[in-house]
Amino acid sequence: MSNHPFFEIHKDIPREGPGNNESTRKAFRLLNGLPAHPNILDVGCGPGMQTKELATLTEGTITALDRHEPFLRELEKWTAEHGLTQQIKTVQGDMFDMPFPQESMDLIWSEGAIYIIGFERGLREWRKLLAPNGYLVVSELTWLTQERPDEIEAFWMENYPAIKQAEANEGIIEEAGYHLLHHFTLPEAGWWEYYRPLQERVALLRERYDGQVEMQQALDETQREIDLYKKYGAYYGYAFYIMQRQNDK
Repeated sequence: MSNHPFFEIHKDIPREGPGNNESTRKAFRLLNGLPAHPNILDVGCGPGMQTKELATLTEGTITALDRHEPFLRELEKWTAEHGLTQQIKTVQGDMFDMPFPQESMDLIWSEGAIYIIGFERGLREWRKLLAPNGYLVVSELTWLTQERPDEIEAFWMENYPAIKQAEANEGIIEEAGYHLLHHFTLPEAGWWEYYRPLQERVALLRERYDGQVEMQQALDETQREIDLYKKYGAYYGYAFYIMQRQNDK
């Protein structure tokens, strides 16, 4: 798996999707009523940029779950260097079948990863892991306007056809048994915190894999995604959805 073009392109970059520490802090501070030492699950943690930030915001324990072992080893190295091995634990696992007891988490966090299982399915399946009145915070690709240019509409219909506007996601949230507390859109700076190192990585790999068709095609696709955001970033973004489990479902 680690030799797949995706993982080679995404190796050695600080984030695996758009985000920034400022937005992680903002979302966390919109939570009221967390226990003093909450059990937190970070689903699809990647190399753990947001995991590290959460560790500065809470005295709780954080379980960081991802399928890709090199990301977890990277995070483990950092936690050891910073004396946080008691606070942050890593689990190699699959978000489709997470190995945790029901109602064991006070907070489930997932930045830029719930799309893998699907927004609606993720909300429904992860809810059973939340303690009564527990919280779920996710960031999800979201249309920001009702009308979009054909080029960007076609791109996301091919790459993530489940993308919706915030109003539609709010309905899904309520139907899945949560109360939406807040939502906000990731600022443009959060996209470039992801795309700038990714673009540098693309340029590096262009030379390293010169003549290798599969990798060059993957690099082309990655660069196209970046170029489309430059052109059409006003039409879509990542929205943070901060929600609380309702206990009447």
